[in-house]
Amino acid sequence: MPLGIDATSEEEYASQSRLLQEFTGISSIDKAWIFKSDSGIGSQAMFSISQPNLLANKRKKFILSSHVLRESNNSVNFQWAPFPVEMTGVSVMVPSPSGAKLLVVRDPEKESPCQFEIWGRAQVEKEFHIPQSVHGSVYADGWRVQTFNEYRFQGISWNSDETLIAYVAEEPCPSKPTFTGQGYKNSTSADKDFGNWTGQGDWKEEWGETYARKQQAALFVMNINSGETQAVKGIEKSLSVGQVVWAPPVRGSHQYLVFVGWSEGTRKLGIKYCFNRPCALYAVRAPNFESKADGPELKDSSTEDSPVVNLTQSITSALYPQFSPDGKFLLFLSARSAVDSGVHSATDSLHIIDWPMDGVLSSSTKIVDVIPVVMCGEDGYFPGLYCSSFLSNPWLSDGCTMILSSVWGSCQVILSVNVLSGEVLRISPTDSNFSWNVLTLDGDNIIAVSSSPVDVPHIKYGYLVDKDSKDTAWSWLNVSRPTNACSEKVESLLSSLQFSILKIPIRDVSYSLTKGATKPFEAIFVSSKTKRSDPCDPLIVFLHGGPHIVSLSSFSKSLTFLSSIGFNLLIVNYRGSLGFGEEALQSLPGNIGSQDVNDVLVAIDHVIDMGLASPSKIAVLGGSHGGFLTTHLIGQAPDKFAAAATRNPACNLALMVGTTDIPDWCYVEAYGSEGKNTFTEAPSAEHLTLFHRKSPISHSSKVKTPTLFLLGAQDIRLPFFTGLQYARALKAKGVPVKVIVFPNDTHAIERPQSDFESFLNIGVWFKKYLS
Repeated sequence: MPLGIDATSEEEYASQSRLLQEFTGISSIDKAWIFKSDSGIGSQAMFSISQPNLLANKRKKFILSSHVLRESNNSVNFQWAPFPVEMTGVSVMVPSPSGAKLLVVRDPEKESPCQFEIWGRAQVEKEFHIPQSVHGSVYADGWRVQTFNEYRFQGISWNSDETLIAYVAEEPCPSKPTFTGQGYKNSTSADKDFGNWTGQGDWKEEWGETYARKQQAALFVMNINSGETQAVKGIEKSLSVGQVVWAPPVRGSHQYLVFVGWSEGTRKLGIKYCFNRPCALYAVRAPNFESKADGPELKDSSTEDSPVVNLTQSITSALYPQFSPDGKFLLFLSARSAVDSGVHSATDSLHIIDWPMDGVLSSSTKIVDVIPVVMCGEDGYFPGLYCSSFLSNPWLSDGCTMILSSVWGSCQVILSVNVLSGEVLRISPTDSNFSWNVLTLDGDNIIAVSSSPVDVPHIKYGYLVDKDSKDTAWSWLNVSRPTNACSEKVESLLSSLQFSILKIPIRDVSYSLTKGATKPFEAIFVSSKTKRSDPCDPLIVFLHGGPHIVSLSSFSKSLTFLSSIGFNLLIVNYRGSLGFGEEALQSLPGNIGSQDVNDVLVAIDHVIDMGLASPSKIAVLGGSHGGFLTTHLIGQAPDKFAAAATRNPACNLALMVGTTDIPDWCYVEAYGSEGKNTFTEAPSAEHLTLFHRKSPISHSSKVKTPTLFLLGAQDIRLPFFTGLQYARALKAKGVPVKVIVFPNDTHAIERPQSDFESFLNIGVWFKKYLS
């Protein structure tokens, strides 16, 4: 039998593993692009699809193509290619603006060169190998959160005539000292490298989780005709760069690149999931090039005066630069609410600045608000902007309306934003509790994907009902998939499930709360349609991390697997979650371990009072801050839960603060807004006392609940010994405990085999204690 599995659980272990494999095999639609059709009729769509490969412990990436035809009878026809094509070793793909070329970047192995391919319609036209002496890996770091994909340093941009590509890659590794049997070897020595070894040299700060052992992000430009590559000059070494775009060309003037820059200051704090790191938009002169017969040739610009201009000095955060189609203004997203308050994520705002048509840049350009931060969203109205990135081309043909995805309560929705008037419209169906994500635009039409906790992702095609009228109603057509999205068994199980979004009134309203913090929060309830012999199926309470992210009403293979084996789900978006306005979000810092814990207990009592859950059959599951809540709940309400499972939990803030890549998180969440100024690298005894009092470990002596711990040994966000300390404390007092450590996983525990083993053990653990 497998280690840690008893005889009574072995059959359950085998049965659940077979079912979980069927859920795991469901593919995900990640991106899409639209190209003009060669025939001039309709358009060509290209979808990027991924699927876990458990045996290889990797994710397979596929490209699936389709010819898109709009029919006259308000229908759309997708003519799919017979088979998808696997993109082996590809880290990123970026079509050129016209769609005539495709850049494909393949990951280098060990010390091998980075591989760039320029594809035409019928073949690979160019292939270049960039040696490690020029730069390391290209940054292609879109990380998948439950809410959406987030891109931080990644940035690849074609210039307007499709001859140059600007991109972000790792700087070359700095040279390290070499030693021989006689000691230090002078780097100018001509001796052969025999009997030598390389030392470590100076340690350098990194951007924490995901970016460990990565070199500084720097900006490069490649000539796609010759393959010549040059680092962009003039950028200070203290700036990490990302999200580069070409500025509109100006005749007779230098061409500029616009990028996001993060200054490391005295220390680089963890940046993954953390939008509270100050950043700005910068413009820098692109390397000069001369026109030759075979295309532009780069010239060394090291001797030229090319100062970097900070375009957004008056605002603390500027992300995802996007030029208008006419090049007259530059639009960007700002996370200034997060930066100014210190919370890792908050309500976004949208801004534009005029772009000088004469090419003369200024650091004092006026910043105009398009969408300000919404403090308190009224029922049924826009709750604020929560957007992780933009499409490469988000514009409708009017040149001023952009299409984007954003969080609205517990759903993700599609919005149209008029950047001149500031008008925001929800254009995905308002009567839908599904989550919607825009993939690409087909002219003035939209290709999107829609899913729910009980519905696998489906492609949708949206169009304005009447373009010539002032009516802005959108119609959404179903797009037939080329094959079934899942097996017949999974489809049958999903058809037996249902979900709803519950409004949970808060209990014991305090007069000190802001208006937004007194409004009901939400929870997603997933249950079986079929009445069983028991009045209620066992309930799993699922708690997201962050705490300032959100659980969406979208399809999750792992959670739907748990629903399909006989559990109801209560997915709680406690106050502090994204999507409900800034006042509700900011009510949590300073109150973690109390307000969020009480919200979860109120949500549980709410479904018990509705007759949807049995008080004796409740389990709790969460990771990161969700693990913080899980371990708090089993200590503060020791008789409430029959079982618990947690992934990389924050169990002891007093231990975490000295070991995490985000020590400032401990201060802001424990102290509230004052924590941003209280933060220090040398916590006082008073700080540590408060951290301990706010932590789950302060209640560990009361815990009775059997608990499963899933820990990533490479986690530097919540180092695994913080969870291990709590597990040992429970084990010492006789509480049933099981610990699984994944030696090669970081905070997310998202490698396919690790994710599979995690949820298999969660399912078996909960069956054991709730059956």
